[in-house]
Amino acid sequence: MLTAAVQSLEEAQPADPKVEAAKLPVSVIVAARNEARNLPRCLESLRDAAEIYVIDSYSTDGTVEIGRSFGAKVVQFHYRGGWPKKRQWGLDTLSFGCEWILLMDADEALTPELAAEIRHAIQDSRHDGYYIKLQMYFLGRLLRHGGASFQKLALFRGGKARFECRLPEQGTSMCDMEVHEHVLVAGKTGRLKNALLHCNSDSLTRYITKHDQYSNWEAQVLLGGDESIGELRPSLSGNQAQRRRWLKKKFFRIPGSPALLFAYRYLFCLGFLDGVPGLIYCGFQAVQMFHTKAKIYELGVLKG
Repeated sequence: MLTAAVQSLEEAQPADPKVEAAKLPVSVIVAARNEARNLPRCLESLRDAAEIYVIDSYSTDGTVEIGRSFGAKVVQFHYRGGWPKKRQWGLDTLSFGCEWILLMDADEALTPELAAEIRHAIQDSRHDGYYIKLQMYFLGRLLRHGGASFQKLALFRGGKARFECRLPEQGTSMCDMEVHEHVLVAGKTGRLKNALLHCNSDSLTRYITKHDQYSNWEAQVLLGGDESIGELRPSLSGNQAQRRRWLKKKFFRIPGSPALLFAYRYLFCLGFLDGVPGLIYCGFQAVQMFHTKAKIYELGVLKG
């Protein structure tokens, strides 16, 4: 259903079916909203991409102008709650000139090494999707510890993948972009060796605001029981995303779990070796869990 979104495609030009041989033959989707600080670095790293769509949410800080200045096709997405959210709407709505699609956030950047690996990987007819790991920079420092590294399925053949829908009915206070929904691929997947750079240069105030929205969403999912809603089942023996989901469900039931999460990330996972940024990152992860648990309690009281 597309009733949840009102699209504005006036700025987008029809995709050119002829892709220059020198270009990286992928169509890139960059999700954005007020990303003027991050977007230039992201789009500069995508100079060689054959096609770039910036899916914006009516930014007020120059995001649109920056996107157009780099030759990206800027389209607008108006979220009214429900499903689909931003990136799935793009997959459902946009016309792509390339067979392969790469999903990126505005605070991510493609390295030349990863671009070369992608160029080679998409020639393999055995795979329909690839997991890419993220190399996270937080407050100007590369985080090597604290459980900050993870992988996401960000590269796939068009028509072969979609986002899972874990919460069909949700309000606009829960973020208009998929965050903890994962991409499901109908086919064989592989893993790339090189990483995307995740270089968040937003203020901590905006970081906290965004994660407040994430905790609104997560509280609803966990309270409702995401095993009956989600399609990527929690499993200790599954992939990284399934293991994280299984552990989270178990961990949330433990009294004092936010404090235990901080101890696990900061001490057991050696987050203290990342200095003050590592301390703040591990602390924020624990605080977000506390916020989520508090909102689960609040929702239970309101329903009761």
